[in-house]
Amino acid sequence: QLQVVESGGGLVQPGGSLRLSCVLSGPTLDGYTIGWFRQAPGKEREGVSCITRSDGSTNYANSVKGRFTISRENARNTVYLQMNNLKTEDTAVYYCAAHPAVVVGGSCLDLSYAIWGQGTQVTVSS
Repeated sequence: QLQVVESGGGLVQPGGSLRLSCVLSGPTLDGYTIGWFRQAPGKEREGVSCITRSDGSTNYANSVKGRFTISRENARNTVYLQMNNLKTEDTAVYYCAAHPAVVVGGSCLDLSYAIWGQGTQVTVSS
């Protein structure tokens, strides 16, 4: 009985940092691949980053490479998204999603995620 809850959003200035958390309740984290997605007003949902259940490999959208880092802490059943050097275009609702599949080849951002959290708002503004 899986539940996904994300938190850590807020208001920051350009160049600032924020860390989002995604907590899984029910299952153990090592049984799921976790993805972070975001959706800005009037835009389609965009894959941001993901980390696989198998070997912990990661993927990032080109727009966030070098600025965002995804990590997992299995003991706390938590995945983090560390966001540095934030830009105004990073403003969006950020969602955490879980998928039980073992990823073999391809990007974990391409999975059809079915389990989603409620989202946390990130606003980057001066």
